[in-house]
Amino acid sequence: MDENQRSNRAVRRAVALTAVAVVAVTAGCTARASGVGAGAAAGVTKSAAPAPAHEAAIASPDTAAPTETQSQTPAPNRTPTLRPEPPAPAPRILMASGSEGAQVRELQARLRQIGHFNRTPTGHYASVTAAAVSSFQDKRGLPHTGTTDTVTWDKLLGMTRKPTRAELHPTTANPVAKPDPRCMRGRVLCISKTSRTLSWMVEGRVVSAMDVRFGSQYTPTREGTFTVYWKSRHHVSTLYDSPMPYALFFSGGQAVHYSSDFAARGYSGASHGCVNVRDEGKIASLFSQVRNGDKVVIYW
Repeated sequence: MDENQRSNRAVRRAVALTAVAVVAVTAGCTARASGVGAGAAAGVTKSAAPAPAHEAAIASPDTAAPTETQSQTPAPNRTPTLRPEPPAPAPRILMASGSEGAQVRELQARLRQIGHFNRTPTGHYASVTAAAVSSFQDKRGLPHTGTTDTVTWDKLLGMTRKPTRAELHPTTANPVAKPDPRCMRGRVLCISKTSRTLSWMVEGRVVSAMDVRFGSQYTPTREGTFTVYWKSRHHVSTLYDSPMPYALFFSGGQAVHYSSDFAARGYSGASHGCVNVRDEGKIASLFSQVRNGDKVVIYW
């Protein structure tokens, strides 16, 4: 082979190698652009490179991982706020010393049912009733003030029953004594010191009866047979400056009359010689029926 032939063959080989190189380069660019390379052509699949974090967050905000700032933010406190309970209302006073009326009478009758009041209900709230209320409160673990507040009243209602009319208005606290023979005829105030009762009798029949209290050993109530000589509805003692309502005078300054002290203190006290009545309703009724000249018999 001559020199020219060898030169031409070398040129053709160079051209052929150049063409192969161009094809290889072009195929490589196409593989990068389309994501398919020589390995894909041979059946080998390469996993795609993960997208940058900010691109993933933009592309899929619902599944994006929290950023560093978000992961450090504490969850809000969802514990409900507890409001303090309002304070219970203070007990309200319903009855106290000086109170009068039907509710006081019911209080006394209910206390009597459970052994804290051993008197006849009078409807007058004073030292005896206050002591009975204090005793009830002390036994039940309540502040023993002697006044009847809403707590004391509710406690008492829960332990007792509604009083009957006989319990609210008993004839007398003590059994009525057998009438003296002098009381069996005419219109008579028949008064027994033994039973401490007064019976208003008309022709041997007891019309009404009530508890009474007498004078002390220093101011005794006289015994014997007398007559009513003066009635004084709103009388006030000039000697002791004390009220003597519904007074029925029978011997000097001694009279049958209502006594608020007797209603309040019971038999722990005494009169200055008069016959005290503690039930105002009964003495008021008696005062309207008795006439001047009616007989008064006081006996043991």
